[in-house]
Amino acid sequence: MGESSDVPALRRGLAILRALAGRAGPVSAGVLARELDLPRSTTYHLLAELVAGGFVVHLPEERRYGLGVAAFELGSAYLRHDPLERLAGPVLRRLVDRVGRTAQLGVLHGGELLYLVKERPSQPQTLVTDVGVRLPAQLPASGRAMLAHLPAAQVRAMFPSTEHFVLRTDRGPRNLPELRRLLAEERRRGWAVEDGLVTAGFASVACPVFDHTARPIAAVAVTFRHSCEAPACGGTWPELAEDVAHAAAALTARIRGRTA
Repeated sequence: MGESSDVPALRRGLAILRALAGRAGPVSAGVLARELDLPRSTTYHLLAELVAGGFVVHLPEERRYGLGVAAFELGSAYLRHDPLERLAGPVLRRLVDRVGRTAQLGVLHGGELLYLVKERPSQPQTLVTDVGVRLPAQLPASGRAMLAHLPAAQVRAMFPSTEHFVLRTDRGPRNLPELRRLLAEERRRGWAVEDGLVTAGFASVACPVFDHTARPIAAVAVTFRHSCEAPACGGTWPELAEDVAHAAAALTARIRGRTA
Protein backbone atom coordinates (compact mmCIF):
# COMPACT_ATOMS: atom_id res chain seq x y z
CA MET A 1 0.00 0.00 0.00
CA GLY A 2 1.36 3.45 -0.93
CA GLU A 3 2.11 6.16 1.56
CA SER A 4 -0.85 8.36 2.47
CA SER A 5 -0.70 11.93 1.21
CA ASP A 6 -1.20 13.05 4.81
CA VAL A 7 2.06 11.46 6.00
CA PRO A 8 4.47 14.08 4.55
CA ALA A 9 2.40 16.86 6.13
CA LEU A 10 2.50 15.01 9.46
CA ARG A 11 6.27 14.64 9.24
CA ARG A 12 6.65 18.35 8.49
CA GLY A 13 4.38 19.28 11.39
CA LEU A 14 6.43 17.10 13.74
CA ALA A 15 9.61 18.69 12.39
CA ILE A 16 8.22 22.11 13.30
CA LEU A 17 7.44 20.94 16.84
CA ARG A 18 10.94 19.51 17.24
CA ALA A 19 12.47 22.74 15.95
CA LEU A 20 10.45 24.81 18.42
CA ALA A 21 11.35 22.44 21.25
CA GLY A 22 15.02 22.89 20.49
CA ARG A 23 14.85 26.68 20.68
CA ALA A 24 15.34 28.77 23.80
CA GLY A 25 12.35 30.97 22.88
CA PRO A 26 9.74 31.70 20.20
CA VAL A 27 10.88 32.06 16.57
CA SER A 28 9.43 33.49 13.36
CA ALA A 29 7.86 31.44 10.59
CA GLY A 30 10.63 32.59 8.27
CA VAL A 31 13.31 31.10 10.53
CA LEU A 32 11.41 27.81 10.69
CA ALA A 33 10.99 27.73 6.92
CA ARG A 34 14.71 28.26 6.34
CA GLU A 35 15.78 25.84 9.05
CA LEU A 36 13.50 23.06 7.80
CA ASP A 37 13.84 23.90 4.08
CA LEU A 38 10.07 24.38 3.69
CA PRO A 39 8.13 26.77 1.45
CA ARG A 40 6.85 29.75 3.42
CA SER A 41 3.25 29.03 2.43
CA THR A 42 3.54 25.45 3.68
CA THR A 43 5.13 26.62 6.92
CA TYR A 44 2.32 29.11 7.61
CA HIS A 45 -0.32 26.48 6.79
CA LEU A 46 1.23 23.92 9.15
CA LEU A 47 1.64 26.51 11.89
CA ALA A 48 -2.02 27.49 11.57
CA GLU A 49 -3.08 23.87 12.04
CA LEU A 50 -0.76 23.43 15.04
CA VAL A 51 -2.06 26.66 16.58
CA ALA A 52 -5.64 25.45 16.10
CA GLY A 53 -4.76 22.22 17.90
CA GLY A 54 -3.08 24.05 20.77
CA PHE A 55 0.36 22.58 20.08
CA VAL A 56 1.77 25.95 18.99
CA VAL A 57 0.98 29.47 20.20
CA HIS A 58 1.18 32.52 17.95
CA LEU A 59 2.56 35.76 19.40
CA PRO A 60 1.20 38.35 16.95
CA GLU A 61 2.99 41.36 18.47
CA GLU A 62 6.33 39.61 18.05
CA ARG A 63 5.39 37.75 14.85
CA ARG A 64 6.77 34.60 16.36
CA TYR A 65 5.65 31.12 17.34
CA GLY A 66 6.31 28.99 20.42
CA LEU A 67 5.16 25.69 21.90
CA GLY A 68 1.56 25.62 23.14
CA VAL A 69 -0.25 24.07 26.08
CA ALA A 70 -1.08 20.86 24.21
CA ALA A 71 2.64 20.20 23.70
CA PHE A 72 3.18 20.70 27.43
CA GLU A 73 0.36 18.26 28.18
CA LEU A 74 1.97 15.65 25.96
CA GLY A 75 5.28 16.13 27.75
CA SER A 76 3.59 15.77 31.13
CA ALA A 77 1.85 12.57 30.00
CA TYR A 78 5.21 11.25 28.79
CA LEU A 79 6.70 11.79 32.25
CA ARG A 80 3.71 10.13 33.95
CA HIS A 81 4.34 6.94 31.99
CA ASP A 82 7.92 6.71 33.34
CA PRO A 83 9.38 5.96 29.88
CA LEU A 84 12.98 6.67 30.83
CA GLU A 85 12.89 4.17 33.69
CA ARG A 86 11.19 1.55 31.52
CA LEU A 87 13.65 1.97 28.67
CA ALA A 88 16.65 2.03 31.01
CA GLY A 89 15.78 -1.13 32.94
CA PRO A 90 16.83 -3.70 30.29
CA VAL A 91 19.94 -1.68 29.42
CA LEU A 92 21.07 -1.62 33.06
CA ARG A 93 20.26 -5.31 33.48
CA ARG A 94 22.54 -6.22 30.59
CA LEU A 95 25.25 -3.98 32.02
CA VAL A 96 25.01 -5.68 35.43
CA ASP A 97 25.17 -9.13 33.82
CA ARG A 98 28.32 -8.05 31.96
CA VAL A 99 30.28 -6.38 34.77
CA GLY A 100 28.81 -8.10 37.85
CA ARG A 101 28.35 -4.83 39.74
CA THR A 102 25.45 -2.57 40.72
CA ALA A 103 24.26 -0.22 37.98
CA GLN A 104 22.08 2.86 38.44
CA LEU A 105 20.35 5.56 36.44
CA GLY A 106 20.26 9.12 37.81
CA VAL A 107 18.90 12.48 36.66
CA LEU A 108 19.60 16.05 37.72
CA HIS A 109 17.00 17.75 39.89
CA GLY A 110 18.26 21.27 40.44
CA GLY A 111 21.62 21.00 42.17
CA GLU A 112 20.96 17.41 43.22
CA LEU A 113 21.20 13.99 41.64
CA LEU A 114 18.06 11.85 41.89
CA TYR A 115 18.35 8.08 41.43
CA LEU A 116 15.55 6.58 39.31
CA VAL A 117 16.58 2.97 38.58
CA LYS A 118 18.86 0.48 40.30
CA GLU A 119 19.85 -2.99 39.08
CA ARG A 120 21.80 -5.33 41.33
CA PRO A 121 24.01 -8.36 40.65
CA SER A 122 23.19 -11.76 42.14
CA GLN A 123 25.25 -10.90 45.22
CA PRO A 124 24.46 -7.20 45.80
CA GLN A 125 26.26 -4.86 48.15
CA THR A 126 24.50 -2.35 50.42
CA LEU A 127 24.76 1.17 49.01
CA VAL A 128 23.47 4.52 50.22
CA THR A 129 22.55 5.33 46.62
CA ASP A 130 19.10 3.81 46.14
CA VAL A 131 16.03 4.67 44.07
CA GLY A 132 14.57 7.98 45.26
CA VAL A 133 17.75 9.05 47.06
CA ARG A 134 19.04 12.57 46.33
CA LEU A 135 22.67 13.61 46.63
CA PRO A 136 24.58 16.84 45.93
CA ALA A 137 25.15 16.63 42.17
CA GLN A 138 28.85 17.52 42.33
CA LEU A 139 29.75 14.43 44.42
CA PRO A 140 28.53 11.28 42.58
CA ALA A 141 30.01 10.39 39.21
CA SER A 142 26.50 10.35 37.74
CA GLY A 143 25.95 13.98 38.64
CA ARG A 144 29.25 15.20 37.27
CA ALA A 145 28.85 13.13 34.09
CA MET A 146 25.87 15.38 33.29
CA LEU A 147 27.26 18.62 34.73
CA ALA A 148 30.29 18.27 32.45
CA HIS A 149 28.06 18.73 29.40
CA LEU A 150 25.97 21.66 30.64
CA PRO A 151 26.70 25.30 29.76
CA ALA A 152 29.06 27.01 32.21
CA ALA A 153 26.39 29.59 33.08
CA GLN A 154 23.94 26.85 34.06
CA VAL A 155 26.48 25.15 36.30
CA ARG A 156 27.25 28.51 37.93
CA ALA A 157 23.54 29.08 38.57
CA MET A 158 23.26 25.65 40.21
CA PHE A 159 26.23 26.32 42.51
CA PRO A 160 26.17 30.09 43.20
CA SER A 161 28.20 29.99 46.42
CA THR A 162 30.46 27.76 48.52
CA GLU A 163 27.47 26.97 50.73
CA HIS A 164 26.13 24.79 47.92
CA PHE A 165 29.21 22.54 47.99
CA VAL A 166 28.10 20.03 50.61
CA LEU A 167 30.53 17.20 51.42
CA ARG A 168 29.78 13.73 52.79
CA THR A 169 33.25 12.25 53.42
CA ASP A 170 35.47 15.36 53.40
CA ARG A 171 36.31 14.66 49.75
CA GLY A 172 35.15 16.42 46.62
CA PRO A 173 35.10 19.90 45.06
CA ARG A 174 34.63 22.68 47.59
CA ASN A 175 34.00 25.63 45.28
CA LEU A 176 33.11 26.47 41.68
CA PRO A 177 36.70 26.74 40.32
CA GLU A 178 37.51 23.27 41.71
CA LEU A 179 34.32 21.85 40.21
CA ARG A 180 34.99 23.43 36.82
CA ARG A 181 38.50 21.96 36.67
CA LEU A 182 37.12 18.53 37.55
CA LEU A 183 34.33 18.78 34.97
CA ALA A 184 36.75 19.89 32.25
CA GLU A 185 38.98 16.90 32.97
CA GLU A 186 36.08 14.46 32.91
CA ARG A 187 34.61 15.99 29.77
CA ARG A 188 37.95 15.45 27.98
CA ARG A 189 38.21 11.89 29.34
CA GLY A 190 34.67 10.96 28.32
CA TRP A 191 33.47 9.63 31.68
CA ALA A 192 33.27 10.67 35.32
CA VAL A 193 34.70 8.84 38.32
CA GLU A 194 34.07 9.11 42.05
CA ASP A 195 36.08 7.38 44.75
CA GLY A 196 34.90 7.70 48.33
CA LEU A 197 33.09 11.04 47.83
CA VAL A 198 29.64 9.54 48.50
CA THR A 199 30.47 6.52 50.68
CA ALA A 200 33.87 5.55 52.01
CA GLY A 201 35.07 2.29 50.47
CA PHE A 202 33.04 2.61 47.26
CA ALA A 203 33.80 4.07 43.84
CA SER A 204 31.70 4.75 40.72
CA VAL A 205 32.14 5.25 36.99
CA ALA A 206 29.44 7.11 35.03
CA CYS A 207 28.62 8.26 31.49
CA PRO A 208 25.89 10.66 30.33
CA VAL A 209 22.73 9.88 28.36
CA PHE A 210 21.70 12.56 25.85
CA ASP A 211 18.31 13.70 24.53
CA HIS A 212 17.45 14.73 20.96
CA THR A 213 19.04 18.16 21.46
CA ALA A 214 22.33 16.55 22.64
CA ARG A 215 21.77 17.75 26.21
CA PRO A 216 22.47 15.37 29.13
CA ILE A 217 19.16 14.00 30.37
CA ALA A 218 20.46 11.22 32.64
CA ALA A 219 23.57 9.23 33.52
CA VAL A 220 24.39 5.54 33.79
CA ALA A 221 26.76 4.54 36.59
CA VAL A 222 28.36 1.39 37.98
CA THR A 223 29.33 1.32 41.67
CA PHE A 224 31.82 -1.09 43.26
CA ARG A 225 33.93 -1.60 46.37
CA HIS A 226 37.22 0.27 46.32
CA SER A 227 39.22 1.64 49.24
CA CYS A 228 41.56 4.56 48.75
CA GLU A 229 43.19 6.15 51.77
CA ALA A 230 44.91 8.99 49.89
CA PRO A 231 43.19 12.40 49.85
CA ALA A 232 43.00 12.25 46.06
CA CYS A 233 42.81 8.90 44.26
CA GLY A 234 43.91 8.39 40.68
CA GLY A 235 41.77 5.47 39.50
CA THR A 236 39.76 6.05 36.30
CA TRP A 237 38.88 2.42 35.37
CA PRO A 238 38.85 2.76 31.54
CA GLU A 239 37.83 -0.87 30.91
CA LEU A 240 34.76 -0.52 33.10
CA ALA A 241 34.07 2.92 31.62
CA GLU A 242 33.90 1.34 28.16
CA ASP A 243 31.07 -0.96 29.29
CA VAL A 244 29.27 1.94 30.98
CA ALA A 245 29.69 4.12 27.88
CA HIS A 246 28.18 1.39 25.68
CA ALA A 247 25.17 1.18 28.02
CA ALA A 248 24.73 4.98 28.04
CA ALA A 249 24.97 5.06 24.23
CA ALA A 250 22.40 2.28 23.98
CA LEU A 251 19.96 4.20 26.17
CA THR A 252 20.62 7.40 24.20
CA ALA A 253 19.67 5.50 21.05
CA ARG A 254 16.54 4.05 22.69
CA ILE A 255 15.22 7.51 23.53
CA ARG A 256 16.17 8.84 20.07
CA GLY A 257 18.85 11.01 21.57
CA ARG A 258 21.92 12.52 19.94
CA THR A 259 25.41 12.26 21.41
CA ALA A 260 27.06 15.57 22.15
